[in-house]
Amino acid sequence: MSKKDSFIAEVNEGYSFKGRFIILGGAMLDGECMTNTLVKIPLKTMNRHGLIAGATGSGKTKTLQILAEHLSHQGVPSLLMDIKGDLSGIAVPSDGHPKIDERHARIGIPFEPGGSPVEFLTLSDEPGARLRATVLEFGPVLFSKMLDLNDTQAGVVAVVFKYCDDNKLPLLDLKDFKQTLQYISNEGKEEAERIFGRISTASVGTIMRKIIELEQQDAGRFFGERSFDVDDLLRTDENGRGIVSILRLTDIQGRPKLFSTFMLQMLAEIYSNFPEEGDLEKPKLVIFIDEAHLVFEEASDALMDQIEVIVKLIRSKGVGLFFVTQNPADIPDDVLGQLGLKIQHALRAFTAKDRKAIKLAAQNYPISDYYDVSQVVTELGIGEALVTALNEKGIPTPLAHTLLRAPESRMDVLTEQEIGRIIRKSEIIDKYNEEIDRESAHEILAKKLGQAQDESLQEEMREQQQQARSASRRQEKSTIEKIISNPTTRQVARTVARELTRGILGVLGVSSSSRRRRR
Repeated sequence: MSKKDSFIAEVNEGYSFKGRFIILGGAMLDGECMTNTLVKIPLKTMNRHGLIAGATGSGKTKTLQILAEHLSHQGVPSLLMDIKGDLSGIAVPSDGHPKIDERHARIGIPFEPGGSPVEFLTLSDEPGARLRATVLEFGPVLFSKMLDLNDTQAGVVAVVFKYCDDNKLPLLDLKDFKQTLQYISNEGKEEAERIFGRISTASVGTIMRKIIELEQQDAGRFFGERSFDVDDLLRTDENGRGIVSILRLTDIQGRPKLFSTFMLQMLAEIYSNFPEEGDLEKPKLVIFIDEAHLVFEEASDALMDQIEVIVKLIRSKGVGLFFVTQNPADIPDDVLGQLGLKIQHALRAFTAKDRKAIKLAAQNYPISDYYDVSQVVTELGIGEALVTALNEKGIPTPLAHTLLRAPESRMDVLTEQEIGRIIRKSEIIDKYNEEIDRESAHEILAKKLGQAQDESLQEEMREQQQQARSASRRQEKSTIEKIISNPTTRQVARTVARELTRGILGVLGVSSSSRRRRR
């Protein structure tokens, strides 16, 4: 058997599956696409996570688009992080092109233009349904890890959550958290320390600075109501196609802390709310994290540990995670080892450091009798990739240099008018864009402090009035004492007393003499 025949036989056998699958493209050998030798991905293993890597302009975003639209066709919804703003085209059919027809003829599959049902989401000022979460939903452990706090500081955070719970104070946004933290470290310190023990002033100061840092990246807009219900990511349209939720993040690159905070909360919320599913025939949801290095670069060690745990466990919830980045080295080894599907686009070797990175990247792929991976990865054209997946038994498929199919949807961004028309049809935008600012911990404690200040002021006024009355009485007493103690006053008093006495005695004497004469 020739090398070519052997290669075709190996690919056909390695990529044959009993269940449903997605056709990714056609296998290539020595620069030639083997027509009808198809590289497929079984839906059953799409919850085993994946990686799409490659240099800028190598076709990563289009690969993401291919996967999302074909998942939608199979009834699987997805969530796409659109940081560059070039994924909105998935909502409308491709205009087609002779080069697309030529590519598909080489692969051996027809090209059928088509769009997917889309929902636009936002964390900021981009148009779409706004995503929010309350501080309470984070919980003290996750909130502390997000702020990269030590054990002592995390203990103070736990006290804030417990105090709010005990006193029925809704902990919704960062204002609520800061107000409660200030209260238990000042006016309510005696009460809090009687129940929870000593609260370190230094720890309170550190936590407050961490929150301010988060607020400077506009995270205050993310915390609050109405909280996003992750079940809204599982919707399908009237035709049974999975809805592609596109989170528009074009203005978020300068705020990686906000992005990593959102991602962690979203994954934690999904893990907490979705039931255990085991091995499904297809995933319930697939999440594509574009520019994944933004998640990991700003993550603290504690946050990284949390992400790694969630990546390992969320598979059982029927959820697949796909990280899209320039180099596999951007993904921590513990996370990279959990990824079943790897799609490697071209890497460029301009420096010695680049060449070293390429050799390391090549070691992430199965050994092949047909490719020198470290060489092929630098020679891949646009829309070509090295692919390996997991078959239905969890065994890696043969490494295949793949000519990728073209997206069926538009490979360009939509106009603002087109986006506006899609948003106006949204079934959830009114629900999540409603402004809600109900009374919570911030307002309740502010009112309590106001009442306490009023009572304190009234008490102070009562004390002042009492002091004034006491001072007046003391002043009256002092005047009398001065008069009595004066020598002249005492002399006059003695003279008056003497004269009064004489007068009285004289009267008494005259009366006696008169009575004697009459007798």
